[in-house]
Amino acid sequence: PSRMLSQQGVAETHGVLDDCFCDIESIDVFNNFKIYPHIQKLTERDYFRYYRVNLNRPCPFWADDSHCSIKDCQVEPCPEVSSTDPQLSTLYSQVANANTDIVDCEQAQDLGAINSTLSNYSKEAFEDWARHDDAQDHFCELDDETSPDADYVDLLLNPERYTGYKGPSAWRVWNSIYEENCFKPRSVYRPLNPLVPPRGKGCSSSLCLEKRVFYRLISGLHSSINIHLCAEYLLAEGWGKSLWGPNVQEFRQRFDPAETKGEGTRRLKNLYFLYLIELRALSKVAPYFDRAFVNLYTGDRQEDQASKELLLQFFNETKAFPMHFDEKSMFAGQKIEAKTLKEEFRLHFKNISRIMDCVGCSKCRLWGKLQTQGLGTALKILFSEKEIKNLPEHSPSKGFQLTRQEIVALLNGFGRLSTSIHQLHSFRALLKEKR
Repeated sequence: PSRMLSQQGVAETHGVLDDCFCDIESIDVFNNFKIYPHIQKLTERDYFRYYRVNLNRPCPFWADDSHCSIKDCQVEPCPEVSSTDPQLSTLYSQVANANTDIVDCEQAQDLGAINSTLSNYSKEAFEDWARHDDAQDHFCELDDETSPDADYVDLLLNPERYTGYKGPSAWRVWNSIYEENCFKPRSVYRPLNPLVPPRGKGCSSSLCLEKRVFYRLISGLHSSINIHLCAEYLLAEGWGKSLWGPNVQEFRQRFDPAETKGEGTRRLKNLYFLYLIELRALSKVAPYFDRAFVNLYTGDRQEDQASKELLLQFFNETKAFPMHFDEKSMFAGQKIEAKTLKEEFRLHFKNISRIMDCVGCSKCRLWGKLQTQGLGTALKILFSEKEIKNLPEHSPSKGFQLTRQEIVALLNGFGRLSTSIHQLHSFRALLKEKR
């Protein structure tokens, strides 16, 4: 049961992971029976289901980021949502699909569009949430969330799944993200545009800082997203209904070593590595939420209390994992070096978030931004161990703060990883049946 794929030319992933003392079998059992049920309940709570994001920012790296890459296909914006709240701007359908043989423009528009439905209760509550958040001392730049073009999106109405977004446009985005895996000193030229080739001979081992770790995190995120697309694939349409389910052949194409030049097994191992990194961050950040004055504010005191109790129970589960990743092995070094590394990671993830603005599919952009921010927040936590240990019990700290968006992204981002590992169990069973 620990074997990831069938033996018919497909890789098996099991045993000890690289860079840590943990085996995949233990992660599978721990996630599928303990973590996954808890994180599913948690992300359904009001505090965690709404994510504020700006999906209308232009791509800063290339001009031809057409929102529908099919020739002569123009996607019209979605009709405005009736609202007296000026913060709830119109969410637009921006869909791209480079494979006309599979999905035509109308279908791509439908699959990739954001469902911007919000209840009147939700709209009124968001105004209250904004007043509450503005009164907090965050000591950090909120960036995307503060934009007048940012909107709350109901994540439960916009599940991450297959949208038909593929081809050159999607490849260009991921290639640009992977180019960010080389950390260079500020004295070394780094073009703003990730598509511009660097000067010199590229990235040498003496210039790259934690390159392997950064690559594994991005690869793990990429693998997780691909698993979601394979597990929630559009299998058939007809009579106004769509049939969604696992696509085994698509899964093989992305993870079978024979079809990925031997990369499939490594991709899945990187998913587990990323899972351990974020799991460790969650276990480390528990003291931040243990403090009585920290609440998950929605305006409903009973709801807020129940959500916090569920969150603290979840943190207790994460702490119970016996083989946590030792982040000190990754962030070793002098105090000044660690501070510099933290800043480098922060800038890289901010740049990746900007690259996500080049994704032509709104739903893909939404989940890409959320999961990038979630991973960035996890690294922020791991870099802030001392600040978290010294948190004041009854007041905010200038040394470490989390915004609402960071908290929502952190939990939902980890929820996506947990779901990926849970979905792998289903693919194992399906592949076993086909042997």
